[in-house]
Amino acid sequence: MDDFKDIELKDRQVFMDFLREYPPENSELTFTNLFMWRRRYRPMWRTWGDTLLVILRPEDHDPFGLPPVGSDSGGDALAFLCTKLGQLSDTVEVCRIPADTVETTVDPKRYEVIEDRDNSDYVYLAKDLINLSGNKFHKKKNHVNKFVKNYDFEYRPLDSETVDCFLDLQEVWCELRNCDENPGLFYENVAIYQALSHFKELAFQGGAVIMDGKVEAFAIGELLNPDTAVIHVEKANPDIPGLYAAINQLFCADAWSEVTYVNREQDLGIEGLRKAKLSYHPHHLVEKFTVIPKS
Repeated sequence: MDDFKDIELKDRQVFMDFLREYPPENSELTFTNLFMWRRRYRPMWRTWGDTLLVILRPEDHDPFGLPPVGSDSGGDALAFLCTKLGQLSDTVEVCRIPADTVETTVDPKRYEVIEDRDNSDYVYLAKDLINLSGNKFHKKKNHVNKFVKNYDFEYRPLDSETVDCFLDLQEVWCELRNCDENPGLFYENVAIYQALSHFKELAFQGGAVIMDGKVEAFAIGELLNPDTAVIHVEKANPDIPGLYAAINQLFCADAWSEVTYVNREQDLGIEGLRKAKLSYHPHHLVEKFTVIPKS
């Protein structure tokens, strides 16, 4: 696999050029996401003609590919990617493929197609998350209003002065959740550290709620495509009522008022997370599928 290489910060422009020309729907396909999670998923990449190919190699899972990004026609890039995956593992899977890509590039005679509900992205109207209007958002708006009424706070966009404070909150959050004893939370902590440590180079957006001089909540995200932002991380002090609802609303209002949609990523099949994401009434899901070559 010497034709694939590990992802590095210097590769960002190559990814940005591809993703700008072929804007993705699925939250996995941003350079920030791949870079910040590189310890967990160990991504490799290469170009093939005018198509970008990415393979992820998590230690606890067989390697798998992400959807090819480029002008591939007829699924040739998908077939080439499967060939390369076959050199790494007996199990060949290309995952997180959106429904429209399945319809246009995946030949059902050559591939088995399996729905992946746990990794489907939740997409909301930005105006809904900002305005919280109507009966369906009544409880959410009450949470935000009570927080605003009961607490003195400042909302501040991420900058060089606040990035260390973001890291401090994440450290406290991890102590509360015993991150070192939970592999999922451990890798998430590493990912957040990587993102915040390189926020200038990665050029994403962030926002924080500051109370008594201390960051008590923060969120980071970026544009996924011209009309959609994606929220990669959202954290808050769980002991402060209404703070999660507040950082959600404040960050969207400050950073994403000009986009139509906000993608808040997947629920990973976690019941509590699914309930929380559904409670904000998504406009739609980006349905994803796994494809496996037929023998």
